[in-house]
Amino acid sequence: MEEIQSQSDNYRSSSSSASSPASRVPSSNFFYLRKPGSLRQPISFEDSPEWEDTDIDVRVEEGGDSINIATTPVSPSLSKLNSGSLPSPPLPEGATAVRKIAGASVVWKDLTVTIKGKRKYSDKVVKSSNGYALPGTITVIMGPAKSGKSTLLRAIAGRLPHSARMYGEVFVNGAKLHMPYGSYGFVEREITLIGSLTVREFLYYSALLQLPGFFCQKKSIVEDAIHAMSLGDCSNKLIGGYCFMKGLSNGERRRVSIARELVMRPHILFIDEPLYHLDSVSALLMMVTLKKLASTGCAIIFTIYQSSTEVFGLFDRICLLSNGNTLFFGETLACLQHFSNAGFPCPIMQSPSDHFLRAINTDFDKIIAMCKNWQDDNGDFSSVNMDTAVAIRTLEATYKSSADAAAVETMILRLTEKEGPVLKSKGKAGTATRIAVLTWRSLLIMSREWKYYWLRLILYMIFTLSVGTVFSGSGHSLSSVVTKVAAIFVFVSFTALLSISGVPAVIKEVEVYTSEESNHHLGALIFLFGQLLSSIPFLFLISIPSSVVFYFLLGLRDEFSLLMYFMLNFFMCLLVNDGLMLVVVSLSRDVFWSTLTLVSVQVVMMLSAGYFRIRNALPGPVWTYPISYIAFHTYSIQGLLENEYIGTSFAVGQVRTISGYQALRSAYDISPDKNSKWQNLLILFLMAVGYRILVFVVLYFRVGKKKSLHNIFKCNRDTTNNAR
Repeated sequence: MEEIQSQSDNYRSSSSSASSPASRVPSSNFFYLRKPGSLRQPISFEDSPEWEDTDIDVRVEEGGDSINIATTPVSPSLSKLNSGSLPSPPLPEGATAVRKIAGASVVWKDLTVTIKGKRKYSDKVVKSSNGYALPGTITVIMGPAKSGKSTLLRAIAGRLPHSARMYGEVFVNGAKLHMPYGSYGFVEREITLIGSLTVREFLYYSALLQLPGFFCQKKSIVEDAIHAMSLGDCSNKLIGGYCFMKGLSNGERRRVSIARELVMRPHILFIDEPLYHLDSVSALLMMVTLKKLASTGCAIIFTIYQSSTEVFGLFDRICLLSNGNTLFFGETLACLQHFSNAGFPCPIMQSPSDHFLRAINTDFDKIIAMCKNWQDDNGDFSSVNMDTAVAIRTLEATYKSSADAAAVETMILRLTEKEGPVLKSKGKAGTATRIAVLTWRSLLIMSREWKYYWLRLILYMIFTLSVGTVFSGSGHSLSSVVTKVAAIFVFVSFTALLSISGVPAVIKEVEVYTSEESNHHLGALIFLFGQLLSSIPFLFLISIPSSVVFYFLLGLRDEFSLLMYFMLNFFMCLLVNDGLMLVVVSLSRDVFWSTLTLVSVQVVMMLSAGYFRIRNALPGPVWTYPISYIAFHTYSIQGLLENEYIGTSFAVGQVRTISGYQALRSAYDISPDKNSKWQNLLILFLMAVGYRILVFVVLYFRVGKKKSLHNIFKCNRDTTNNAR
């Protein structure tokens, strides 16, 4: 709040001094005097100070690793504003200054993105966009909904989906698109955080997963990220959101997601809608924080839909889009002058971003048509009286013929005529290290989130007590065989159904993996190993008390080895069921559809488990082979029955006895071999492995990261070859 107050004081002082000819107008001054007349009259700068014509000149030092920014008097058209005029926010007392970051320039030239339709790549989302971003500055991509903002941002960052195709060129420090791991950060619009960790824990584990080196060396990096995003007051608070009633606010959560990328100290930071779902105070604090981050040398590029006047004043450059067309690129105040020159001056006391979006958003035509009989105090519904399509064409034509567009081309030529220092990868943590870190983090998460395994443990114990008491007292006679078989079937089948209660937690875990994997923090194999190793202790914790309670309540054979097999069999059953749940959740990350699919699959598996009808007697090829052989209930129940009855005998009358195998063989399909139960256990183990291999394949191809990057580089090569 002190930083916001400091920025507000600077804003007010600069606004009050704008009437003095000797003063210089900073980027946050938007109080203009308009000449008398119609609303179409351009903005008057008669009472504003004389502009100091400056432009940005970027020089790359030989042998250096940073780009120096200097101002030289060049064209008066592009730079009506010195981007460094806004003072940096003061640091709190006793705080250490954030270390400087070697910046990098980004240039995109004739960038066009098409999205694949039903037959071919026909829909152009971004059309021939030109622009650049310099170190230490904030470049904003602004426009109405579905204008191509996020697509342009992803195209620059090399993050387009496989259904998109890119034409044009992207340069980083004068070289064609090459941003290795750790040189840039990308923050998604939707926040995916771990609610059961504190801010400091979350960032520390992220640093362990991303960075090589010793653990102790990463603490200072985490503290720098916390300080850079002003998270010191909430660093020891739980992030919250899932399984927790309280947690961080939306603004704090957004800053945590950005801090996760700052752990790598990137040269370039891409953010998709940093002000998404934030109120005015949180949005201003976010922008002040990003401005402070940019002052360290990082080049920040983000998208935004709308902003207040105070937030708008913190932008350095604006790329204005509408329907994929670039209507303006340049300095903040130059954009206001551009609209004024095109005949759409910003009304007094109106936010510039509101005015821009009003002029180029086609949805306003529908509102005007609905409200055509309404009039405001001046007799007009809006200051923009023509159709939006006409306004867009006017603004686009005005920009293409303006000195601003020519200045952008000149700057792009300067930034690309000579290659600067190549960005280098900072390395990754080792595979074993990442598996260990992910395992320990997952153990911590599972122990804190009661909906993950603790709820399942409670449900299992209640269900085990219920089934055990219902089927207790059956004895050891021949007549008790049917009762015990029914109890074992109910125990195995319905405990598998109860495990569906863990679907929301598994979905959350897969979402966190997807978020981290998109930034190359994790891999599918590392995720599966970490998830498996961390879940084994909790599955044992569930299987041991449930098996012991059910075993003795049902009155099964009192032998330690048989009890150990029962627990091991039930543990493998839970492990297979967790693998099946991971497969379904990886395919459909929706709670409703995942739950419905799992319930349907479990019910079908119950039908083919051998209790209602022997497996060999099931009709048709569908039931006999595919379904019966994937039903893990079958192998679990058979193993438990063989464990209980193979080697036993029952008296029939006073003379005759029959074996336990004979008692079961007529009604249930079991093997007389004593080793068959271990074969069933091996099949359960192979099914657990097989399901996780299937999860690996699904996760690997669902992300589509490798395909996307391959398509991007292929499109760049095709464009270069065509140019040649």
